[in-house]
Amino acid sequence: MLQVSRKFEYGLHAVTYLATKGLGRVVTVKEMADEIGFSQEFLSKAMQSLKRAGIAASVQGVKGGYRLGKATEEITVADIAIAIEGEPHLVRCGVKADRCEIFSSCHHRGYMNILQHKIQGLLNATTIHTLLKEIER
Repeated sequence: MLQVSRKFEYGLHAVTYLATKGLGRVVTVKEMADEIGFSQEFLSKAMQSLKRAGIAASVQGVKGGYRLGKATEEITVADIAIAIEGEPHLVRCGVKADRCEIFSSCHHRGYMNILQHKIQGLLNATTIHTLLKEIER
């Protein structure tokens, strides 16, 4: 069945964690990993991807670490997914038609495209701000 990657989970948890600390607060990867309960090494790789996408910003120096790079209202779950995994595709033909041996005779391609668009729509519509409001309930 469908399953998100561990790196995406790490990224989503990290961004949410940073958001709970406030826009300007700098947090080390060790602090995040210890508090969330994730591998520091794996979390560090996710943070590098988030930094490249501008979702997180790194701060150098003795009191260095990471902070949010944007307001929580400006970060969607889709942004995090793309930063971590690239453009999401449920099936091979979503990437390139020639990657699927049954592309021309596939009866399910239309349904899979609809499913892909609904998932993408949900990811695009969900901001970190929205997730934080759900957590507070």
